[in-house]
Order: sequence, then structure tokens, then C-alpha cells
Amino acid sequence: MLHRIDIKEIKGIRIGHAEDTCGGTGCTVCIAPGGAPCGIDGRGGGPASRETELLKPTAAAECVHAVILCGGSAFGLAAADGVMKYLKERDIGFETAYGVVPLVAASSVFDLPCGDSTAYPDSSMGYKAAVDSEMNDPREGNFGAGTGATVGKMHGAEFAMKSGQGICALQHGDVQAGALVVVNALGDVYDGKNTVLAGMRRADGGGFADSSRCLAEEGLHVWDKNGAAANTTIGFVVTNGIFTKTEMNKIAALASNGLARSIRPVNTTADGDSLYALSTGGTKADLNQIGELAALAVEKAVRRAVLTAQAAHGFAALRDS
Repeated sequence: MLHRIDIKEIKGIRIGHAEDTCGGTGCTVCIAPGGAPCGIDGRGGGPASRETELLKPTAAAECVHAVILCGGSAFGLAAADGVMKYLKERDIGFETAYGVVPLVAASSVFDLPCGDSTAYPDSSMGYKAAVDSEMNDPREGNFGAGTGATVGKMHGAEFAMKSGQGICALQHGDVQAGALVVVNALGDVYDGKNTVLAGMRRADGGGFADSSRCLAEEGLHVWDKNGAAANTTIGFVVTNGIFTKTEMNKIAALASNGLARSIRPVNTTADGDSLYALSTGGTKADLNQIGELAALAVEKAVRRAVLTAQAAHGFAALRDS
């Protein structure tokens, strides 16, 4: 029987976060002290990322030691340096003749419209998030990389709503899969009944404008006018299944179907959508089963991101309506 679990029940990973609430930005890290095979699925047209080449099947390294999700656009990738420092101090990393080299993948969202546009995660914030992972107490909503997340920005920040980071984990038998997603989308977030939960509001205040329809009718001609490129949904899925890095790339692709089920439009040239997938091992599992479990977890995590978000920096939130 399929049932919900706490993502902390998936052994072999720790999750931590740090944020600048006033600045409207933050970062969320997933640390795998023992290393984890990791793949990525990047479908958005404007990603800000680090070490993605390392995740290709042709790259030599089979495992990474952490994935960090950051605010601050490309500036926020500096937070990965702090995670590297934290791991090196604890002798966690790829073994070389000259000491360990921690392998840390990173992706960022463009959260500059929310709060202080000059506030970015830096090395010290990344280090703080890594230390916080020792508590392994991940939170949803306006925390970590979800601190400055917003949705529904096709017509600009004026009509957008507050989002955040959402979490969901599922188990069937001994097999587990969980997801943490930072939802900072151009599009709207839908529930399971084809109804908009949060997204671009109508100018007259009478509900939602339907970003998918607007894009189909208008295109992205508004890009330079109002910052429609200020988007990106990023996240990671984790499983206790035993898989290689190559297989984890396929699982990441299957898990990304959860984004398509819950966000519309998604994966546009104005989004940098990227989803990581990590295997902690220990349980034999079917790749396609894990891919579907992960997609379900991603879908639910996306909705949790807007359900748990709170209004901030002038952006209204679903829970406050």
C-alpha cells in the first residue's frame, strides 16, 4: 500500500537550510555523507547551475556529496563554496592524493523581485545550511531556497503570488522516494482537479488570469518589459533504491513529469527548471516504479510549496486569501 512518510525516514541524506528573511532569499542543501549516485533533468531554457557536467553518464565520478538549491540567481551559486568547506572540514569528498574534494552540485532560482534584489546566498549562508542539516529538520514554505519564491509572473511581479519550497515523500513496501521542490515558476500551480491554486492574478482582481492561456495567445513579448524571465523551479528527489548514476538521470527525467502535472506553463525559455535525483541505496527497486513514485512526490511537493507559503514583500499567498 502506498503511504506518505517523513522525508527524514529516507536514510543516507540530511537536509538543511538557511535564509535571509529580510533580503528575501536563502538556500537548501541535501547532504549525502556517504556519497550518492546523482542525475539531473534540466528542461528549462535559462538554468543557473554548477557541476551539471559531473552528472552526465560519461563523467567519471559516480557520486556527489551534496546538492544545494539557492536563491539569488547565478550569484547564489556561491553558497556551494560554503558547503564544500563544511564537507572538507569533515573529510567528506572524492579521495585524491592531496586530500578530499567534495563534489557539490548546485542550481539557483531567480528570486530577485522578492525583497532586496542585491541580497544573495553566499559561502557563509551555504555553510550555515550545511550545519543546519545536522538537525535534519527540513521546513516548507518561506524557508531555504523558497524564501523568495513566487509564481505566476508572465505579466510581471505586480500580478504574481508568493510560493516557497514544498516536501513530499512516499513509500510502498520497502521502497521510498521523496522530493523537495522550490517553486519559482513563470506559470501557475494547479491542484489535482485542474483548478489553479496559485498563480498570475487578473488585473481586475477577479481571480486568476490563466498563464497557460495567456502564453498561448500572447507569447512572451512581455519579457523585457516586466521581467517575465525571473523564474525557475528546482528541486531534488531522493530514493533508497539501488541505482547507478546513469539510471538516476532517467529517474530524474521521469520525476520531472510531476512538474508538468502541477505547473502550467512549465519548462519555458523563461524558466531554468532543473530536477536532481539521488540514490542512497540499500533496497532493490524497479527504475520505472521509482520514477513514478518520484513524479507523484514532486507533484505533491509543488502543491505543498504554495499551500505552505506565507505572504511576504508585497506578494500575497494562498493561505492568506
